[in-house]
Amino acid sequence: MPVLLYGRSRGLPATVVVLVVTALATAWFAPRIVRADGFADPANRLPLVLVAPLVAAVAIGTGLHTPSDELDRAASRAWWRPRLLHLLGLTGLAAGAFALAVTGSPEVYGSPAAIRNLLGCTGITLLTAVVAGAGVGWLPTVSYGALAYLLFQDPASGPAGWAVRPGPEAGPWTVAVVLYAAGAAAWLWRGARRGGG
Repeated sequence: MPVLLYGRSRGLPATVVVLVVTALATAWFAPRIVRADGFADPANRLPLVLVAPLVAAVAIGTGLHTPSDELDRAASRAWWRPRLLHLLGLTGLAAGAFALAVTGSPEVYGSPAAIRNLLGCTGITLLTAVVAGAGVGWLPTVSYGALAYLLFQDPASGPAGWAVRPGPEAGPWTVAVVLYAAGAAAWLWRGARRGGG
């Protein structure tokens, strides 16, 4: 029963629906951007592996807010365990869905790039929720996604362009994992800041 209350208070059923719809839409679009010779043009695949994880990260971010923040902070039981299950469950669901939905060559923009972008964008959303509140957690994530797509596609952009690099490159994975780990640690420890939208 407490698990159901926790999930409902954070809108987890709606978040799961958004993640499933995002995965289904990604699975529907993925084969349609492949050329007649069977190869996907990287310029066509990049929006897919950038936008779908961004939508999933924003959906995960909607559940970071709690309407009973004072009760959570005054509780005798530590909240990091339910938060950890919450975060890992949603991230795992989205990552598994992208692994199945985004087909194609991982050397270009396949499921590794989508999963990496999910981790990095979720990390940005988590960090923003801790600093500014869960209500505005989506704003820096969406802003970075747009800037990355418009400005950072040049390989010389360095770590700033981690989200627009092909999937198996080590540098972008390092940035994404560090963002996710830092965001998760901060959110597990502090929770989302009150206010912020």
